[in-house]
Amino acid sequence: MTPHVRPSSRALRRMQTRERILGAAIAEFRIAGMAGADVNAIVTAAGVAHGTFFFHFPSKEHVLLELESREEARMAAEFTRFLDVRHDLTTVLTEVVGLVTRLEERFGPVLFKEILALHFSPTRPNRDEWTDHPLIVLLVREIERARGDGAGDHPEVDAFYSAAFFLLGIYGVLTTTTNSKTRDTMLAQHVASVRRGLTMKEN
Repeated sequence: MTPHVRPSSRALRRMQTRERILGAAIAEFRIAGMAGADVNAIVTAAGVAHGTFFFHFPSKEHVLLELESREEARMAAEFTRFLDVRHDLTTVLTEVVGLVTRLEERFGPVLFKEILALHFSPTRPNRDEWTDHPLIVLLVREIERARGDGAGDHPEVDAFYSAAFFLLGIYGVLTTTTNSKTRDTMLAQHVASVRRGLTMKEN
């Protein structure tokens, strides 16, 4: 067993500085968006020198990457706990809708859209594979499990593309529709539509 190594006081201060910068940047992004965010305002709020921001984050995009990574891990952990109890696929898809909508509530519409824009940007720093995104991995696994149970038996179903299409649909509704009742209706219809697509057989 590897012994637990406590970080040095210098490393601890560096971590604390990074957290202050991240928190100040998120607050600024909520108001102005990433493009409009003022680095001077961020470092002033964090109480650090201008160059310290770029020591920890090479660009403003890297702040969003850090935030995205943390939130994905948090959502995946919550989803994993939910999946500790067996659920039917409709319930699983509905829970994913809840995870994403709660994320938008936590971020606010401006920051939420910034995260999505960066996530799908062709110029995104550190491009990665879908397997690097734990929420997608878990959803793909559940779709495959449902197919194995006979709940999703369309012969042409691809679990990854089904998961990706489902998540894109949620993002599309949340970023283009502001009326809460209309949103709820559209999201429920999206769940039902994807669920039917996973079970419908070709004639």
